[in-house]
Amino acid sequence: MSIFDRKRLKSEDFALPVEALRRGFFADRYFANSRQMLSGLANEAYSYRGLNPRDVAGASQLQVGEIEVEAQIFNRRSPMALIAGVDHALAQLRCATGYFDDDRRWVDTARHLEIDAVQDGVVTYYDGDPQNVLTVIEIRGRYRDFAVLETTLLGVLSRASRIATNVYEVLGAAGGKSVLFFPARFDMPEVQAIDGYSYWLALRRFHLDTGIQVTPLASTDAQASLWGGAGVGTLSHAMIACFLGDSAETMVQFARHIPIETPRILLADFNNDVLADSRATLAAFWPHYAAAFNAADSDGMARWRLNGVRLDTSASLRDRSQPAEAEKGVSPQLVFTLREALNGAWEAWDVPRRLETVAREFCRGTRIVVSGGFNRERVARFEREGAPVDSYGIGSAFLSNDRRTNSDFTMDVVRVKVGGKWVNMSKVGRRPCDNPDLERVAFSEFD
Repeated sequence: MSIFDRKRLKSEDFALPVEALRRGFFADRYFANSRQMLSGLANEAYSYRGLNPRDVAGASQLQVGEIEVEAQIFNRRSPMALIAGVDHALAQLRCATGYFDDDRRWVDTARHLEIDAVQDGVVTYYDGDPQNVLTVIEIRGRYRDFAVLETTLLGVLSRASRIATNVYEVLGAAGGKSVLFFPARFDMPEVQAIDGYSYWLALRRFHLDTGIQVTPLASTDAQASLWGGAGVGTLSHAMIACFLGDSAETMVQFARHIPIETPRILLADFNNDVLADSRATLAAFWPHYAAAFNAADSDGMARWRLNGVRLDTSASLRDRSQPAEAEKGVSPQLVFTLREALNGAWEAWDVPRRLETVAREFCRGTRIVVSGGFNRERVARFEREGAPVDSYGIGSAFLSNDRRTNSDFTMDVVRVKVGGKWVNMSKVGRRPCDNPDLERVAFSEFD
């Protein structure tokens, strides 16, 4: 699976559209044209008859339709990229390397390839020089057998590595605080598994590099499927609407019906009064929690502990608790105000003296989650200003694909085999490169 457990994901984990990959359905058309051209040349037993501009020895005997190449795949995100999607790319090569014979039957030639690849979770660095790159996959074999896979190989590596690197950068800005993965609503459902896996890789790499362990929290089961987790979540705005805007009663019924393993987190901005709704919910939970405490009922205490409050205030609104000149949306000042209100909520209750410490800790134990338009820069600002945030919920920013975050991959043919010898054949401005993290791939790992 990754450098973290030294196991690769298997082909069936990805539910690959194998037949479509083999037909070149997802390939840029010029790759399909390349395969068609090479197959035609192979059927004609064509030998090279060109001008041989690079003066390659033995060129006239080269059977171009059968040519073997060395292709290298690399990334140019600067200054670094966290690599993900390698197992998915290798699974494509395992399932869709080959050709259709004259009877349209598939002939699998994957085992004739020689492949070196890094493990998911490694880091590559790029200094801006395309002749100085760290390759992540090197493929040697008959080109027409895998030519149509270039588009999809690069596509999955680009997407997965971009998301993994974006997440890693946010984790750094958050200083190790929990970061919830919420981009499912911004893209097709088919990409959720690889997206969530990329997020998980970023958390594991962050732990490796910093020693800080962050619990993976994804919003859907699909996002968590490749690392053996499950989606997490609590309450939607729609559910509060079903209770006529009564956030406290919504949470009471949530606590009654949802297993205690699910955190009790109030989505507090429905009425644009996060202080009132948060305090009302704490007040509604407290009698149940106190009764469970008195009975030494640990399950009951877990059921009636308000684990958190999530702020998702629209950027066009100013919460009622804030002065007229205050910033709109979720702001550091709103978080400070809420933290103070949560900590002191118990003071308005009729609490027996012997339970005052319990009530105080009950309120102080309620964490604050913020969401809505957060990205690396905004997280960094909240941390810089010391906002008492416990967790960040982030969605579309993880999918960001702008000039800075672009993580596209390139595949270059850098050598060809002529007369049994490998000959350098890079385009001008490129050259064969290497990476000490490359390892020989055994396709038996994918069966």
